[in-house]
Amino acid sequence: MKFYYVYILKCSDETYYTGFTSNLEQRFMEHQSGKYKESYTYNRRPLLLEFYQEFVDPNQAIMIEKQIKKWSKAKKEALINNEFEKLPNLAKKKFK
Repeated sequence: MKFYYVYILKCSDETYYTGFTSNLEQRFMEHQSGKYKESYTYNRRPLLLEFYQEFVDPNQAIMIEKQIKKWSKAKKEALINNEFEKLPNLAKKKFK
């Protein structure tokens, strides 16, 4: 069975990068080595793999990746820290 991964990297500038891959170890090494100069992570190395989730359906993984990419830093950190109870409140829009 083939697996697909959604992952979150923490960059040296304290930002997060969210991605999708079918080979997590290889993709992390590509980010870490700076294989792609045009990549968001290229000038933000070194990187830490903070989170990943495994999927069997690539379409579901891509959908989740797109969703997480839209999240705030606080919401990504709640996911990374397994603070799932915080996610609903972090999803609410703040109005003045």
